[in-house]
Amino acid sequence: MSALEPALYLIPVTLGETAINQVLPSYNHDVICGIRYFIVENVRSARRFLKKVDKAIDIDALVFYELNRHTDRNFIGAYLEPLRNGEAVGIISEAGCPAIADPGADVVAIAQSLGLRVVPLVGPSSILMALMASGFNGQSFAFNGYLPVEGAQRIRAVKKLEGKVQSENQTQIFIETPYRNTKMIETLLSALSPRTRLCVAAGITCAEEFIRTRTVADWKKSEIPDISRIPAIFLLGR
Repeated sequence: MSALEPALYLIPVTLGETAINQVLPSYNHDVICGIRYFIVENVRSARRFLKKVDKAIDIDALVFYELNRHTDRNFIGAYLEPLRNGEAVGIISEAGCPAIADPGADVVAIAQSLGLRVVPLVGPSSILMALMASGFNGQSFAFNGYLPVEGAQRIRAVKKLEGKVQSENQTQIFIETPYRNTKMIETLLSALSPRTRLCVAAGITCAEEFIRTRTVADWKKSEIPDISRIPAIFLLGR
């Protein structure tokens, strides 16, 4: 592969302990091996991912800039200095696609405002893969991130999303911290109409993958899966 064009490359990673060649094209390997500067959510896991991509990568020759919820947003523009100087820069998130429910979006916004080239690479997005497998409307959908934690606020949020499903046939997608997944399912089954359809998509692309769509009434008659330690996507549809 010839030298990379200077650009901000958005590098997807596996969603778990999945083989690289199962979810990422070989082109990504070539791009990654051509980058020296990386903006990452966690340096340790980014280094581990890069070694998984190619054991020959000289990790100590790379430069890492950490970007997570603790990073001062006033300084992240400096992470693009190598790109302004003609070097390729990569963004690596913790799971899935950078800038989707991910702090990398802040860097991408700066790059776009400066007229710098942004190149998204192909890789797994748990949000889109869950939607694909749900059987719900894929032409009108909304990703809502995390719902409120407090009980009454969460129930109000759930009912509001259910209203959009019923009035607009718009699929509603949201996530939860794994250790609260079981509580989320309990809330959904108690707050939603029996006819509303709920899809639970957990461990996508991994050995423990579980994707099931049922009405709330049918979920109540089914054995609820233990996904208390598995990243999951929840979808409401009709």
